[in-house]
Amino acid sequence: MATDADIVPETVTDFVFDLYDSVTLSQLTEEQSRFYNTVFRDLSSKYFGSSPWPNVSMVARECNGDPLFLAFYRELTHRHWHAVSRPSLRDRIEGWDVYRELFDELLEGAEEDSTASQPKLFILPEWAFDILHEFVYQFQGFCQFRTSLYNSANKHGLMGGTGAAADGDEKGSSSKKGPPNHVVENLAIMREDTAHDVWSVDTVMFYLHRLVQIGTSPKCTVPAYQYFGIFASVALSRLECLLTDYSGCLAALTPILESDTMTVSKADQETKSFVQVVNGVVSARLSLVYHAGISFLMLRRYKDAAITVGDLCSYMHRGFKTGHLRQLANSDQLYKNYDRMIALLAICTQLCPQSDIVEETIAKVIREKHGVQIGKEAYTELFVFCAPKFISPAIPDFYEAGPIENVYKQQVQMLEQELKDQPVFRDLRSYLKLYTSIPISKLVKFGNAEHTVSSLKLKMRQVESNKPAIASLKEATPKSALDIHYYVDVATNGDEIVHIDEAEKQRRFENYFFGQINQSYDIRREADGINLNV
Repeated sequence: MATDADIVPETVTDFVFDLYDSVTLSQLTEEQSRFYNTVFRDLSSKYFGSSPWPNVSMVARECNGDPLFLAFYRELTHRHWHAVSRPSLRDRIEGWDVYRELFDELLEGAEEDSTASQPKLFILPEWAFDILHEFVYQFQGFCQFRTSLYNSANKHGLMGGTGAAADGDEKGSSSKKGPPNHVVENLAIMREDTAHDVWSVDTVMFYLHRLVQIGTSPKCTVPAYQYFGIFASVALSRLECLLTDYSGCLAALTPILESDTMTVSKADQETKSFVQVVNGVVSARLSLVYHAGISFLMLRRYKDAAITVGDLCSYMHRGFKTGHLRQLANSDQLYKNYDRMIALLAICTQLCPQSDIVEETIAKVIREKHGVQIGKEAYTELFVFCAPKFISPAIPDFYEAGPIENVYKQQVQMLEQELKDQPVFRDLRSYLKLYTSIPISKLVKFGNAEHTVSSLKLKMRQVESNKPAIASLKEATPKSALDIHYYVDVATNGDEIVHIDEAEKQRRFENYFFGQINQSYDIRREADGINLNV
């Protein structure tokens, strides 16, 4: 009879033992990084490319049956299986059990453990982020799966009393096909009592808020809990954005961006602020900036969106050019998100056309990738490309047929409604830049409606951060995002005159010099690559 030792390769059990040691005893950052980022990936590729890792009962003796570590192990291996397979509804429900077990174990006694002088737990910041990022991702996937299943069941007449009629039609006529088996099976699963509270948005929110509360508390001094608090804030921001609560998305970042005095300290690491911890994990920084940028756009804070997203795009552009970001395991996904943020910038820079709002290199990338859409003012096309997959947390009634709202289409329509006057505003702005003063009657003759003069100023008055947008959320005041200033006065003849004062242009030369430096670098690199021995 085969034993566990015969089933599980020795290299796998050694890995579990060493990973457990790095989490609980040695707690060395470099050592755990090698296990998590390299060894686990290599073993997965060698032994579990198309099969799940051994369950917790097979490896429990390698960690003395530690329930918290086994919860981490179960999450890590479930995440791997979720990535290499096409998860079924049962797999998605199992994922909910995996994360509930992990967070329940983590939060049990967390207030006491998070202030201990000798920590019992350490995990990498990127590991903490991956757990929370996957948690929200699987919640998002379950909501989309649930909505798709409801629509399919409606389509095939499986709701209410229509299901029996459908069965009767199928028996009476062999030419009609019945509903697919997977739809019938999944519908039966969703009607079970145990499925009602699976991936409940209230419970998801509870776990994230609780982790933020503990990990970002001034009393918390254990890096592992601080990492969970910091990245739970990032995950909560993402979740609020997906649920279309854009103010909530920005508010969720307050514990990170407004905690200037809070730091994370560990013996074998340099002391870092919360913002530096986020910036140290590229995927976390990207998630934070991207969802904040989408929220700024939907809240009509175009300038803040452009500054926030533009800074990260500049960093990523340099990282891809030097090869630094291409060396990361998820470089393909990073590049896809970079493209989405460039499309987001294309919208924001057109809605807030100010000089030097983004670096010249990024402005050039925007023109190269989306020049056609910009020329056509195809904002909807750009938004569809760059927007996240919005979700509704509402649980459908799987017993009664009925419509279900399409949140994604609602957000697209909302943006279209907001931007419907942009072509008119762009024409008006071009006229205003030609004059120092002009009667409104003359603007009307040019084809501009009289009310557009006041509407333009109203639409472009938005809340802006006094500091760079991502550096501060509190220090913000209403300002005009226009690059021209004007006011309306009444002339002696009773006609209304628009007086224009174009904003003073600051002559900035750094973009030119940076461009020349990059060009010289490219020329030198090509010259160094020339084979002189030919």
